[in-house]
Amino acid sequence: MKASVLLKSSLLTSLFVISSCATTKYTQDVAKNDYSNLQAGRMYVVTMRDGSKNQRMLFRNVDGDNLIGTAGKKDSTAVIIPKANVAAVRDSRKARTTAGAVVIGAAGVAALVLSSTRADN
Repeated sequence: MKASVLLKSSLLTSLFVISSCATTKYTQDVAKNDYSNLQAGRMYVVTMRDGSKNQRMLFRNVDGDNLIGTAGKKDSTAVIIPKANVAAVRDSRKARTTAGAVVIGAAGVAALVLSSTRADN
């Protein structure tokens, strides 16, 4: 009986983790996305093509071949990134939400497993 409860909880956990790992990526390929879904006033993590350090930016707008924003909400340093140098753009807020959901789900599954092992004794 213990193995079946453990198996069920493992399946539920894996299903939850797989479903919560969805993230939104924006790329230069127009067929996939032309950066029109980026929203002004949101923080994004920009991955560069040349392998340099990822850059966080508070997105403002797209001007021709450039992504324009600031370094942060409190830092008003202008950031201009050419589209040709961008490998991907990720919404950093969704990553935090997903991480929180995984932690809450893992705690729930741990509680289920703990209560089921106590019920068998």
